[in-house]
Amino acid sequence: MFRTKTVEQSIRDTEEPEHSLKKSLSALDLTVFGVGVIIGTGIFVLTGKVAKETAGPATALAFVAAGIVCALAALCYAEFASTVPVAGSAYTFSYASLGELVAWIIGWDLVLEFALGTAVVAVGWSGYVRSLMDNVGWTMPEGLSGPDVASGFGFDILAFALVLILTVILVLGMKLSARVTTVVVAIKLAVVGVVIIAGLFFIKASNYSPFIPEAEPQPSGSGLDAPLVQLIFGYEPTNFGIMGIFTAASVVFFAFIGFDVVATAAEETKFPQRDMPRGILASLLICTLLYVAVSIVVTGMQHYSELSVSAPLADAFKAVGHPFYAGVISFGAAVGLTTVCMILLLGQTRVFFAMSRDGLLPRFFSVTHPRFGTPYRPTILLGVIIAIVAGFTSINELATLVNIGTLFAFVVVALGVIVLRRTRPDLHRAFRTPWVPLLPIVSVAASVWLMLNLPAETWLRFGIWMALGVIIYFVYGRRNSRMAKEV
Repeated sequence: MFRTKTVEQSIRDTEEPEHSLKKSLSALDLTVFGVGVIIGTGIFVLTGKVAKETAGPATALAFVAAGIVCALAALCYAEFASTVPVAGSAYTFSYASLGELVAWIIGWDLVLEFALGTAVVAVGWSGYVRSLMDNVGWTMPEGLSGPDVASGFGFDILAFALVLILTVILVLGMKLSARVTTVVVAIKLAVVGVVIIAGLFFIKASNYSPFIPEAEPQPSGSGLDAPLVQLIFGYEPTNFGIMGIFTAASVVFFAFIGFDVVATAAEETKFPQRDMPRGILASLLICTLLYVAVSIVVTGMQHYSELSVSAPLADAFKAVGHPFYAGVISFGAAVGLTTVCMILLLGQTRVFFAMSRDGLLPRFFSVTHPRFGTPYRPTILLGVIIAIVAGFTSINELATLVNIGTLFAFVVVALGVIVLRRTRPDLHRAFRTPWVPLLPIVSVAASVWLMLNLPAETWLRFGIWMALGVIIYFVYGRRNSRMAKEV
């Protein structure tokens, strides 16, 4: 259960012709992927909710705090991705350091994280597109715009079609995926730039007062709806004040989810030792700066107590008499979510492919396309399944599972850096995480703290999924593992 797969063996596996992925990505491609997946609904929606309910104008500081937590994890990911340039991200890293069972658990976790993330984002994209269609007088036929709230019946044809189209693009090759992403990210960044530059002309200094509103008790949760930290320690988070900033950080952290997907493309990078750290850290830095700038602008345009929760940026421009920008922002949100969906789907298929190549899932799924060099079998399978899930369910209540899954991966990767430094000090590390073991330990503590702020119900669902994964491992994976057969 705790046998490890050496870094050398992992790299040798990538050289088998029919199980080898095509190397075509550069540092710029990786940075674009990172920006493409990080900047999504978070920047267009979370800013208003957090400012109005939790942090006020200090929302910018909450983004900084969340960015620091992600940066700690990113430094650990950068060392692993440059040392073990193999598809699979946290799954592959933990296999090399913590053992097969832990690798399986984290791989199973990532399958859930990326699958649900893709479906949730596809449903969100569909909502933005329908809103834009309504603005020009077009409406979707009843029953094809998602499940009805009352009856639960219906099919979201737009979300379904989006996932299938993106599946085809991913099958056709990573370079095509990178080109599509580059175009869409350019549009998305242009929209964010318009928001920042145009918004600067409508800022009123009085809206920043007070910058950190006076603290007030947060409404207490009860039962499984309450944060786990409240049930265990009796700690009750506050809205506003200094502690409100950290409470807000646990919310806006969700806007950063996705940078770890960059690590799943390590095997398809031309010079991974050099370019993986650049791609991971550059994308995170760019997005943190943009998040901070947008939050400062929107809280300066409109007093935090008056901000809209559902569409803060668009409504802020309406409030100052410029509805045109509201339409531009909605368009940017819809376009932006396209890349988020595609890159999450990419991460999902690469983890599945790596687990299959190791024998923990059927080897049938580890064969790459002879022409395109992509893992087409798992891409098609997962694309169809996720498209159906996105079409038939709203799954809003499952979205927090994406967050706990990401944080769990952060914890495992940080611990893996410490372990591999001790067990394999001889390995060449093109990038070295600074201040080991202190920085990884701080990363673990910060991630666990954010996990504890999630509802107990989320922990329960996550525990059930993990238990199911352990059963599958002992029934199938342990016996069929390539490592087991080589012993």
